[in-house]
Amino acid sequence: MKQLRKPPPYCQGFVDRLGKARWYFRKPGFSRIPLPGLPWSPEFMAAYEDAKVGERAKVGKSKTIPGTISAVIASYYESPDYKGLSTSTRGTYRNMLERVRADHGDKRIAKLERKHIKRMMGDKAETPEAANNILRTFRLIIRQAIEMGLRRDDPTTGVKKLRTNSKGFTTWEEEHIAQFLAFHKPGTRAHLAFSLLLHTGQRRADIVRLGRQHMRNGMIVLTQQKTGADVAIPIHSDLASAIADAPNGNLTFITTAQGKGLTPESFTNWFRDCVKEAGLPEKLSPHGLRKAICRRLAEAGCTSHEIMAISGHKTLAEVDRYTKAANREKLAQSAMRALGGTRTRT
Repeated sequence: MKQLRKPPPYCQGFVDRLGKARWYFRKPGFSRIPLPGLPWSPEFMAAYEDAKVGERAKVGKSKTIPGTISAVIASYYESPDYKGLSTSTRGTYRNMLERVRADHGDKRIAKLERKHIKRMMGDKAETPEAANNILRTFRLIIRQAIEMGLRRDDPTTGVKKLRTNSKGFTTWEEEHIAQFLAFHKPGTRAHLAFSLLLHTGQRRADIVRLGRQHMRNGMIVLTQQKTGADVAIPIHSDLASAIADAPNGNLTFITTAQGKGLTPESFTNWFRDCVKEAGLPEKLSPHGLRKAICRRLAEAGCTSHEIMAISGHKTLAEVDRYTKAANREKLAQSAMRALGGTRTRT
């Protein structure tokens, strides 16, 4: 008999009178918090992480000294601003805030000065993105401190981000795509994951949730986790073949080898291993395929609004940033074809 995987700590479940499984985060001494889905599924683990943060915030109120950075962070976790963020954004903010709390949590927020922030950023000057994350994190903390009446001024005002040479996630080129598909054959989890990324253009947080329940009348229909945008994407013939070749015994398309759900982070780690196995550069990531489909759509002559309908981007500026990798030669040829036989007069 297959042994069932134990649920995460402080999780309790039961089957109600209607036969539905119900799970709760239940830490002794605290109110129980309902959790969606089943243990280890992406939605369950996202809610579980939020529940743990909520409990830490409550504990922090009694254990931290009022007026410290740690106390402000604990207060922010209970604020409408934080609770109104998407699950993935809360996770990103939480990671940044906990790093600051570990290094500076016992310091008084009222004594924080502009020079302190610039010094902390200077210590990270060799990694500009990390330095800029420090600034971004303290802007959140200071805003909350002002809401709490602990400060009237904002010492982050006027502090500039460090210049970076990063162009963001590397866009997959056609030779990269061909090499990955040549190595990871149809029927493999890697092939299916790649096809979902390339032919839907969705973020990893949505890819790990996708399943046959999202397929309707030849479309993949979903509400994006990060933005709440509703998208309906026609299923490309290559994606349809990849889905047909894959095992169909799970609710979600992509699982572990044991059939368990993946978190966005574990999905990325696994996918990076697949990239290495195919002999491709480590810098190629799942998000780079989101940029690749935007590039392909731009090269095919799609308008920014048409691309936004697939990707779910909210603004034209975001789409323009993603389509900078579009092949300029192909676009130039397309532009000249639009002129027909017209020539410049001499």
